[in-house]
Amino acid sequence: MTEERKIEQLGEKIVEVLKTIYDPEIPVDIYELGLVYDVFVNEDFDVKILMTLTSPNCPVAESLPMEVKEKVQSIDEVHETIVELTFDPPWNQDMMSEVAKLELGFL
Repeated sequence: MTEERKIEQLGEKIVEVLKTIYDPEIPVDIYELGLVYDVFVNEDFDVKILMTLTSPNCPVAESLPMEVKEKVQSIDEVHETIVELTFDPPWNQDMMSEVAKLELGFL
């Protein structure tokens, strides 16, 4: 298997893990909510996740990024995980996937 394919497969595993993490106030996972802006995996299998919260005053501002880091770090192939929070651009409902909008009754 090529190095590129290994990185791609790891990226897919990471997304699967992210889909198991839920915002406690909204019954939709953080990936479908659009809270994950990007997932970077380098050739050393270091992972950087760029994400946001529904608001800067989110009650899980401390715990949610830690949960993301711990769950991604638990994947065997992952060497190191960094979770970076950003509020630029600020999250809004348009960032949700069709699945999330359907789940929440927006469609």
